[in-house]
Amino acid sequence: DFVGAALVLYRQVPRVKRFLAYIPEGPVLPWDRVVADPEAWFAPLLDHTKGRGAFALKMGPAVATRRWHADTVKAAIADDTVTRLGDVPADEDIPTGLHLQQALRAAGWQQEAGGGAGFGDVQPRYVYQLRLAGRSTDDVFAGFNQLWRRNIRKAEKSGVEITEGTRDDLAAFHPVYVETAARDGFTPRGLSYFQRMWDAMNAEDPRRLRLYLARHAGEVVAATTLVTVGDHAWYSYGASTTASRNVRP
Repeated sequence: DFVGAALVLYRQVPRVKRFLAYIPEGPVLPWDRVVADPEAWFAPLLDHTKGRGAFALKMGPAVATRRWHADTVKAAIADDTVTRLGDVPADEDIPTGLHLQQALRAAGWQQEAGGGAGFGDVQPRYVYQLRLAGRSTDDVFAGFNQLWRRNIRKAEKSGVEITEGTRDDLAAFHPVYVETAARDGFTPRGLSYFQRMWDAMNAEDPRRLRLYLARHAGEVVAATTLVTVGDHAWYSYGASTTASRNVRP
């Protein structure tokens, strides 16, 4: 029977045919069954990657262990004695995730240390989710803080226009993204990366990956990509120009 799936990426070590195997946001498995005997589930995966020349396997299953509510996070940010989210008592503990974490450690898996704030992994260790089901746009807007609401109104009054782009509009998004990378100090991906992403994702579902552009006086001043899978949507890449920040695009 088909019981799970994993996308394994291989990064070759220079000058030798050995690889670091990495599974981003995966594997996808029935975790409530895996926790009972992780060795039975992961042994075939380890055998497979070793057979491909991997000297180590890194994975990042999207399994929650703890959950903090927005009010808890706000209070922690306002507390000068709190320096790490991990030190803040969680509002909810997720039994399946915690049991999986313990089982993997017992089986010899090691969790990457990460950065001082816990954001040093390949994928973010902490993500923020906003529930949208059953809520109108006005409901969501009312939940924003006063500064966000003021910025949105200023963008509207300044004449910022939002449109949904096509694959061809990736060429307009990319220079703004490169400018953002230079300003924020990260290495940008090439335009062809986003074009391949568009083709691969939207071949499966034409609404899987979407691009939104903010224009002011006819110029693209901000943009973002949105990925939707099932009942979840992700803000994935964002970009904005420095020159037009005053109109809050």
